[in-house]
Amino acid sequence: MTRSGLSTSRRGFLGIGAAGLAAASLGGPARAAKLATKARIVIIGAGAAGTALVNRLVDRLDGAQITIIDARAEHLYQPGLSLVAAGLKPASYTVSKTTDWLPQGITLVAEYAAAIDPVAKTVGTSGGQTIGYDFLVVAPGLVLDHQAIEGFSLDLVGTNGIGSLYAGPEYAAKTWSAAQQFTETGGIGLFTRPATEMKCAGAPIKHTFLIEDIASRGRAAGKYEMHYAAPQQALFSVPIVHEKLRMLFGQRGITPHYGRTLKSVDPGAKRATFVETVIDPTTKLETRSDVEMPYDYLHVIPPQRAPEVIRQSGLSWADKWTDQGWAEVDMQTLRHLRYPEIFALGDVAGVPKGKTAASVKWMVPVVEDHLVAAIQGNEGTETYNGYTSCPMITRVGRAMLVEFDYNNNLVPSFPGIIAPLEELWISWLMKEVALKATYNAMLRGKA
Repeated sequence: MTRSGLSTSRRGFLGIGAAGLAAASLGGPARAAKLATKARIVIIGAGAAGTALVNRLVDRLDGAQITIIDARAEHLYQPGLSLVAAGLKPASYTVSKTTDWLPQGITLVAEYAAAIDPVAKTVGTSGGQTIGYDFLVVAPGLVLDHQAIEGFSLDLVGTNGIGSLYAGPEYAAKTWSAAQQFTETGGIGLFTRPATEMKCAGAPIKHTFLIEDIASRGRAAGKYEMHYAAPQQALFSVPIVHEKLRMLFGQRGITPHYGRTLKSVDPGAKRATFVETVIDPTTKLETRSDVEMPYDYLHVIPPQRAPEVIRQSGLSWADKWTDQGWAEVDMQTLRHLRYPEIFALGDVAGVPKGKTAASVKWMVPVVEDHLVAAIQGNEGTETYNGYTSCPMITRVGRAMLVEFDYNNNLVPSFPGIIAPLEELWISWLMKEVALKATYNAMLRGKA
């Protein structure tokens, strides 16, 4: 696929209207003749990235021995969790069967990857199997480190005014149960995000906006206050988006608290403790202290890290993200820097951007290109520029379509048609209606 082909695909991924988008994403040029090969390809993870790639590889290769390793019986449409947590979709909206999306002619090992030996080129599974490979793609997603927050556990979600939408459909629904009470009675809403890298960094802000909007329309109107606490010194990594969000926070009466990392929760007292980091503007020295904040509704997003199998395999970066363990890959090719037969896709890839479904859409063709080229003894040509898309919901029925790259440049798919920093109904439609159809096409390898 050429660079222009990738650009066209992006427009297909974000096209106007659900039917038009899905149809556009299924189109495209005819594929080249299949490459005959006996290569052993192992993919760890049958989430969005692994599933999209395996479907594309089946279309490209003839005779390859492709194995995908994942014990999860359910596939989760994770972009829908923010809608479930705001009462806009049922939990079932996000759930399907893993096997519904996998092609014929591959081997599914319904176990977890327990060990990777990049020297021997083997993967050990939780069931005791040892599977050899010529090429390995790690796409296991990430893990939510709930234990890092003292006093918090998933059992609390939906009780004592506590929500946490990331943990899955059940918890997203329980999050709405807690949030709904806040939108009806008011009080103090406290919204958080972690200090680590995280999937869809816009999700905490979407939830904040949605709950504020719903509260403003109901019985809690005029009886609540909103606080957003983040470890970072900005609301969003892209400066122009931060400024827009800061302005919207001001207009909506949402108070931001920078430099605050959630440390512990006291559910009985409804108090959260944060480590506050203050940077002296002159000396640049940091001071840290504990700060308590009360809440009636608390939204918790825990630290996020690579799965243990990645961190224990020697595949992680040694000089950055050392507490998180993301795979050490080239930011443009997603190929491991020390083991060229290994690639990383999706959340686990150690690159500066790219933990969204839209990022996966752009990453998969790059890995496909380089992997197929490597089978032939050649070098691939496609590159990933960090493209990330965030339909930033600001109200029920309104969103901003924020798209950016590694350099924090806005890269709108529809310049002159959809302004990226305008709160528009059409951007909401893409998130609420059109995105899932195209996501499904991506899983099939058709978008």
